[in-house]
Order: sequence, then structure tokens, then C-alpha cells
Amino acid sequence: MAKQIIYDETARHKILSGVNQLANTVKITLGPKGRNVVIDKKFGSPTITKDGVTVAKEIELECSFENMGAQMV
Repeated sequence: MAKQIIYDETARHKILSGVNQLANTVKITLGPKGRNVVIDKKFGSPTITKDGVTVAKEIELECSFENMGAQMV
């Protein structure tokens, strides 16, 4: 597969989009009223958790540039 290269505003926008998607997913688990999140893994049964760190580690986005932004956090 060929390497994809993007520059300037487009690159910043995609990375920021990944960070925002991760933040929106993790923020629902925070606080005393935090909600549960179901994490579907490639093997085994799904995991139900309220732990934001576990949710953040399991996030994998389809767009590789957005995924870079999510993994930087």
C-alpha cells in the first residue's frame, strides 16, 4: 500500500478530529454519573467498563490520520 501524505490545515484538521472523537468517547465515562461503554474485541467476549483509560487504549479509528491523533492522547 502506498504511503499517504497530507500537509498543513488538512493534516491538522484530521488529527484534531481524531483527538475530538477520542475525547467525546472518554468523557461519557467520567464522574459519578459516568455511563458504561461496551468494547468489542476481535477475540473473546465484549468488555463492559466505565474506565476511561481502558476505553482510550481500545480506540482505533478507520482513518489513519485521525487514528494518529487519537493515539497521541
